[in-house]
Amino acid sequence: MHEIEKTGNGLISILHGGKVTIPTPFEREILLFDTYIAGTSYVDGMEKLYPYIQIGERLNFYREPDNPYDSKAIVIKNLNDVKLGYIPKVDNIIFSRLMDAGKLLFGKVKEKELNGSWVKIKIEIYLKD
Repeated sequence: MHEIEKTGNGLISILHGGKVTIPTPFEREILLFDTYIAGTSYVDGMEKLYPYIQIGERLNFYREPDNPYDSKAIVIKNLNDVKLGYIPKVDNIIFSRLMDAGKLLFGKVKEKELNGSWVKIKIEIYLKD
């Protein structure tokens, strides 16, 4: 009789003498949305920070429910905890609800552009599931 082995977090079954790996659940990044970082012109020193922003760089999201301009605000920071801006207000209602429910959201830099003193950063928003 064939046996089933447990390896890591996934099950491996032996079928016809070979092993088949079943993907580990809850260990994937799900792309939810593309958008631009809002408020970059209000971040002091953004022009100096621009050269250090890398395509593919991971960004952390933090809820700011006490934000006086938007109770659904989500601030975006790089891995050095430097504030880059916010998820745009028109896009943040669903993401804030997910975060308030305990879901881990994060971003990745997709594109960047310097227009004079304005920094335009396109990001992808991911759910870590």
